[in-house]
Amino acid sequence: MTFAGMDDRNAIEAEMPWEERDVPKTLYSLLTGTATKFPGHNAISYQLFSGPKDKAETLSWKQLHGKVTQTANMLRSLGVGPQDVVAYVLPNCNETVLTLLGGAVAGIVNPINPLLEAEQIGSILRETKAKVVVTLRPFPKTDVADKTAEAVKLAPNVETVLEVDLLRYLTPPKSWIVPLVRPKRAVQNHAKYLDFNTEIAKHATKLGFDDPQEDRVAFYFHTGGTTGMPKVAQHKYSGMVYNGWIGHRLLYTEDDNIMCPLPLFHVFACHVILMAAVTSGAHVVFPTPQGYRGEGVFDNFWKLVERWKITFIITVPTAISAKMQRPIDADVSTVKTAFSGSAPLPLELFRRFEKATGVTLVEGYGLTEATCLVSCNPTDGVKKVGSIGIPFPHTSVKIYKATNDGPVEADVDEVGEICISNPGVYVGHTYTEAEKNKDLYYGDYLRTGDLGRVDEDGYLWITGRAKDLIIRGGHNIDPAEIEEALLHHEAVAFAGAIGQPDRHAGEVPCAFVELVEGASVTEEELLEFCKSHVQERAAQPKHMTIMDELPKTAVGKIFKPDLRKHAITRVYNATLEEAGLAARVVSVIDDKKRGLVAQVELNGDSQDQVGTVLGDFVRPWEIASQAIAAE
Repeated sequence: MTFAGMDDRNAIEAEMPWEERDVPKTLYSLLTGTATKFPGHNAISYQLFSGPKDKAETLSWKQLHGKVTQTANMLRSLGVGPQDVVAYVLPNCNETVLTLLGGAVAGIVNPINPLLEAEQIGSILRETKAKVVVTLRPFPKTDVADKTAEAVKLAPNVETVLEVDLLRYLTPPKSWIVPLVRPKRAVQNHAKYLDFNTEIAKHATKLGFDDPQEDRVAFYFHTGGTTGMPKVAQHKYSGMVYNGWIGHRLLYTEDDNIMCPLPLFHVFACHVILMAAVTSGAHVVFPTPQGYRGEGVFDNFWKLVERWKITFIITVPTAISAKMQRPIDADVSTVKTAFSGSAPLPLELFRRFEKATGVTLVEGYGLTEATCLVSCNPTDGVKKVGSIGIPFPHTSVKIYKATNDGPVEADVDEVGEICISNPGVYVGHTYTEAEKNKDLYYGDYLRTGDLGRVDEDGYLWITGRAKDLIIRGGHNIDPAEIEEALLHHEAVAFAGAIGQPDRHAGEVPCAFVELVEGASVTEEELLEFCKSHVQERAAQPKHMTIMDELPKTAVGKIFKPDLRKHAITRVYNATLEEAGLAARVVSVIDDKKRGLVAQVELNGDSQDQVGTVLGDFVRPWEIASQAIAAE
């Protein structure tokens, strides 16, 4: 059946209620079914380096099923039960897939971004009460082992650390050299350390415990997006199965090869891609530990597509922009579609990609709090560029406006908050911290915090992020308007707009840009460009900063908390200097209750003097010596 528009979507949903669909109840049942149907088909492939002829390791569905079973049995032997947590702090590799799947079969698996600081990782380990942590053995050019050891030191609940050694992926002469230069683990803690592959080899490929055919929480994902300190969302088997079902029903078969250079701590890679493969029998390729961030991945990308005969490319806007700066130097005729998510895709970038590759680009939308998938442009129908498409079958989207009398459903094309209901929404229990679930729902509908509208054809459009709105003297400004304008400048690769502190208006817009490689333009020229391309005068940025590289999350979103910290520091210090004071902002912390707080060293000035100068700003400040780390 095609997926060409709302009629097809509604027809699929009308077949039967989701609750009556014959889908597996657990992850292990799902994996067993696929391994039984396609035992010899490729399941996952991984290569440590990005070259089109570099060594790769491929597991068939039968092999993957056996190793996941061994992993689950091993974790149970370490005391992990259905309500116990296995966290992993790993780059992409085949062991990461084994930990994800085996951890969710044995207990609750908690993927953690290895780019986080040790304090943040430790905070997540305490919040989830992780019993076992899987991470890297010390390896050249990475600090993951020491960072994780420091985090475990902050989490007394962790009993065992299992180490993955990337050495086995190397070939001579590198495999000879690494043992000679391998760093020792500098940080010591209370946990027992074991080797991951040695331990799973001790266990059978037949599951050694019952797998009750019932729904339960099996995943904890932290929201390491653009809003600051991580929160932990909990996902049930049913939400994961729903994501996999969508992928199989609408997109993938056992004959597809999917290129996924996204990190296996994020729902996009884990639920949208990997679980769809587990459901359909498709083959997923993970190039390099860091995916799109890996050395040489963009330079070799099209050759990797040719090597693996890729049919579907998984990408994000920042990666699309980088690809467009490289020649298409390989046969990419096997590619059917490229899917883009995680952030809005600028129209100009969309056009550039389709013109250069001849590949259809489809935008979609999902979020960690909903287990993930919500909508996408129909693969076989009209693709409205800039839209995030139509809701998937069994997903209901409503746009709510807040009023004095409570939420009111918006009319067609009227902007409000996007709210969703589907099998991935765990109503009342989205976050592990009960306090964070308050005011998160309108009835059974999850409030996403995204602003949007639904057009007359049923297509969903994101118009902004509720938390990202720039509020200038009570006037709401959508940063997307500024970003879209800047991305039309030929020298601009990426743009992020935020509200910088202002003594009179509370906030005024400012922008940060990263330039296309080799391009040259001044900040003054970009400000002038905005005057003619940002239509609303109040939205024209008052300051422009060109950065060598904008801060981004691992899935390519502009990390706006870092931009806000940069702007607070710049504005406050300029104001202090103008007032003739020696005090300076030395850091900005993210406090859970107060948000971003400037830390000021007095440098001989009095607290009253600084307070007089900075008191007109909305954002708080405190003396640096009084800083309390956000927890």
